[in-house]
Amino acid sequence: MMPKVSFVEAFWVWCRVAMLSFGGPAGQIAVMHRILVEEKKWISESQFLHALNYCMLLPGPEAQQLSVYIGWLLHRTWGGIVAGTLFILPGFLSILALSILYTFFREVTIVQGLLYGLKPAIIAVVIMAALRVGQRSLQNKHKVAIAMLAFICILVFKIPFPVIILAAGLFGLVAVRIWPENWKLAGHATARQPILDVESEAALNSAVAPAPSWLGTTGVVCGWLAVWWLPIGMLAVCFGADSIFVQEALFFSKAAMVTFGGAYSVLAYIAQECVETYRWLEPGEMLDGMGMAESTPGPLIQVVQFVGYLGAYRNPGSLHPLTAAIVGSIVTTWVTFAPCFLWVFAGAPYIERLRGNEKMNGIMSAISAAVVGVIVSLAIWFSLNTLFAKVSEVSGYGFYLLVPVWSSFDPAAAVIATCAFGAIFRYKVGLITTLLCSVVAGALYYVGVNIS
Repeated sequence: MMPKVSFVEAFWVWCRVAMLSFGGPAGQIAVMHRILVEEKKWISESQFLHALNYCMLLPGPEAQQLSVYIGWLLHRTWGGIVAGTLFILPGFLSILALSILYTFFREVTIVQGLLYGLKPAIIAVVIMAALRVGQRSLQNKHKVAIAMLAFICILVFKIPFPVIILAAGLFGLVAVRIWPENWKLAGHATARQPILDVESEAALNSAVAPAPSWLGTTGVVCGWLAVWWLPIGMLAVCFGADSIFVQEALFFSKAAMVTFGGAYSVLAYIAQECVETYRWLEPGEMLDGMGMAESTPGPLIQVVQFVGYLGAYRNPGSLHPLTAAIVGSIVTTWVTFAPCFLWVFAGAPYIERLRGNEKMNGIMSAISAAVVGVIVSLAIWFSLNTLFAKVSEVSGYGFYLLVPVWSSFDPAAAVIATCAFGAIFRYKVGLITTLLCSVVAGALYYVGVNIS
């Protein structure tokens, strides 16, 4: 049985978790494990891993969903709402403040210098993410082939990310029947963290979770769909169906439903659409937003808040640009995270039915492989737009190739990127330290060049 934990005590612990949630999903999950499992002993190792494995099957930020799930285990619906909301709140406020500063002080030389140093370091961070996901997901040649195909499809043929995810999932569903031994989803257990046998876990969950019912699940789904979509309808009534707020709400709702494998997987799709299709921001600005999200607490997908802010700031309609930007920031955050609560609250009671399901494992294994190729394409896209001031596009016969203008190569940015790469991979320097050093180096160089 789980220990009795007061709601007030849990509230303050979730505040603490939120303020320490730096370093991406790996660091955030480690913080929750240290505080909730090792220090407080509110849940067991097996419960923690059980919840984590389920959240890894869902679209969206797994660390935030894990906090919702554990909050639900402790105090049901309100526990999940408080845990999941507090996990987002510090990052939301931080990025909103940085976005406002970015809007009004971006042209100041020192600020430009700080951003100049930040962008090359993000290249190393994205490559690190690709390697981490690849080590976990690419266990055989079939999965490597899927990753390569996904890379070509999104970078060369500009096939939308949702289509790639759907195709990979369908392939995995078929492949698990043909080569069942090659399509198992990589787990998260270690020798130090054993998973209980199925009967033991079933008994454990029955002690802490209510028995699922279709009537209850229907109520949960309808309730959270209303939470998700009613605000979008109100925006359409107040500002019009073609307003920037409705456009952002619809686009980021769609993105939220295909964010498998972490934020990096969908950022290539978001960057491609927001930069090239909607023209809400420039390629370099996407890197600025990623730097904000990497250096503030909360999930990396919070970068979409910065995108929503800039998109509304530049298309304010009848509102003041700053007011529109703040509304856009809130709308984007809302539709990005509302689905996370839906997935967890609707699915948690049925977790035992999903766990160990071969078909589900095959689907998610193929999707995880495709995500690696998408992240690599993101790294190349960011690299070209950071290391070269000008990048042209050559198209024909249905394919597109990004070709850098070599005369616009930026050697200083390349040096910063190389140093960041060496710091992270060779010397194992922490992410925040690497970003700070890169920012300082970029500022010193940029200010020095502009003053001279």
